Amino acid sequence: MWYVYILRSMSSPDQEYTGATADLKQRLADHNACKSAHTSKFTPWQLAWYRAFPDKLQALSFETYLKSHSGRAFAKKRLLKPAE
Repeated sequence: MWYVYILRSMSSPDQEYTGATADLKQRLADHNACKSAHTSKFTPWQLAWYRAFPDKLQALSFETYLKSHSGRAFAKKRLLKPAE
């Protein structure tokens, strides 16, 4: 299985990150251990949303969509709770 996920920064709740991985638990741990240059500035991160896909191609396609302008709007309206 592959997972598409959206993280929300606990220190800056307006910051979100979208990604895809085959190992969701390890990837979240990596983000919180500052192993990603893009997300290290806003640690710690919490999982705001995820979905499992049967194969990598479908997951990467949906990740690409969520990173688009219309995909971000869709995620805010349909997938995520408002930041607290």
